[in-house]
Amino acid sequence: MTAPLTVRAGDREREQTSNLLGQALAQGYFTLDEYETRLQATFAAHTTDELSGLVADLPLDRIRRNDPARRQARRRAAWRGVQIHVAAYVAMVVIVLTVWLVVGLTAGAWYFWPVWPILGAGIGVIGHAVPIHGSIKPARIA
Repeated sequence: MTAPLTVRAGDREREQTSNLLGQALAQGYFTLDEYETRLQATFAAHTTDELSGLVADLPLDRIRRNDPARRQARRRAAWRGVQIHVAAYVAMVVIVLTVWLVVGLTAGAWYFWPVWPILGAGIGVIGHAVPIHGSIKPARIA
């Protein structure tokens, strides 16, 4: 029979474990003394099994879900989506107005039909931006 394979822990695994411990401390899962003890054990660990044992009693999914860095990354991604939507809207407006101007100059038909796609797409952009803007809480000054 073969012995169980032990995997050596690298700096990256130790850093991930220490980040989880820091988040758990910030969220009140243990005291500063226990944090310091676990942190020292983290950087003294030689295998990934030792690192897993240090965080085995913590609710990792809840800790990761409440991670401020993760929330900030999600906010940035949401705002990036709004910026892309606004850029596409502006490009569409420029194209529609250019077509309207060319048709007006060549055919003499000056009915301002671009108002309809501009309004329709504008409602879509507003519908995208307002909920995202409303979900971001301003930073509180202590």
